Amino acid sequence: MQIIPIASGKGGVGKSLLSANLAIALGQAGKKVLLIDLDLGSSNLHLVIGQTSPKKGIGTYLTGQSAFEDIIVPTDYENVYFIAGDSEIPGLTSLKAGKKNDLIRRFQSLNYDYLILDLGAGTHLTILDMFLLSPQGILVTAPTVTATLNGYLFLKNIVFRMMYNTFKKGSPAYYKLEELKKDPTSLQKLYIPKLFETLIQIDPKNAELFKKRMDEFHPRMVLNMIDDPKDADRAQRIRHSCQEFLGMNIEHLGVVYRDTMQDKALSSRLPVIIYKPQSLISQAIYRIADKIIHSATLKFDDAYDITQAAETSFQAASEEASDDFGQRMSYVEELVGSGALTMGELAETIKQQQFEITSLRNENLLLKKKIVNAIKMGYKV
Repeated sequence: MQIIPIASGKGGVGKSLLSANLAIALGQAGKKVLLIDLDLGSSNLHLVIGQTSPKKGIGTYLTGQSAFEDIIVPTDYENVYFIAGDSEIPGLTSLKAGKKNDLIRRFQSLNYDYLILDLGAGTHLTILDMFLLSPQGILVTAPTVTATLNGYLFLKNIVFRMMYNTFKKGSPAYYKLEELKKDPTSLQKLYIPKLFETLIQIDPKNAELFKKRMDEFHPRMVLNMIDDPKDADRAQRIRHSCQEFLGMNIEHLGVVYRDTMQDKALSSRLPVIIYKPQSLISQAIYRIADKIIHSATLKFDDAYDITQAAETSFQAASEEASDDFGQRMSYVEELVGSGALTMGELAETIKQQQFEITSLRNENLLLKKKIVNAIKMGYKV
């Protein structure tokens, strides 16, 4: 069984669109597929595949209201089965270790050709660990500056999560990471290959194991929502950034052009691959499915058990840090240095942000004026 976790760093880049239509394309090719909605903060994958609102799913299983076997339901599409997410049940966005590990073991015991995990946006430990269930996860991104930055941020989180899974508590490398943790700003600017040089000197055995796992790790990327053929070049520049600064090889699965047909398909409550098989977006998904079918199923070494990973508050590029300007700038510097982002794109983004800030400031002043007037009117009464 090939597990295919699909992530995006942040939302809005078409992750669920790819997950749903890819599952159907693989099913049409005669493969038995289970599609799982793990975007537990905003589960809506059932809408993308045209299913009615589910009564059972991940949430009802985790709360003891359903057996695991009962949450797997057939879809209207050949060979495709589905598990809903249940976003209305509180507390699902950050699962405790016990429940997360229970889900992982359940997933690993299933018998399908492909298990597609539509993960939530962000870098919670649950999302990172689910992505690391396979060395062949897919990162969906877009050619915009923010999408590129968030995708790269997600991958850097993944590398540090792998470090903490490999360098166990008590090892020399673990203590070195804890030492670096005290100065997160400098750690942000430390490239992974450079950090590895330090770790292999103080903890050669575990460092070699980490290198082995990084060599086993072959994430894949899909560049979505492109409008111009020149946008496709962004994928190669992102790959170069990952090699240079993360020590990671990432496979480019393909590009998907922006297609208004997707909106029409959604309004018809049909996946676009069913609504219009000959559309640009459908043909791109078929090409991606074909590449996956003809790829070997890879696994991490037997000793790499994600359910034994230590729960830690440390994430070198944590979701909280991703909103901090100073720390985000270190990733911008890396991407600019490799050419994944141009200075022109950054300048345009800053101008847009300045415009948005000015608009918000004007709205705020207007609201304050209305409040003051309302208070005055109240006094007159």
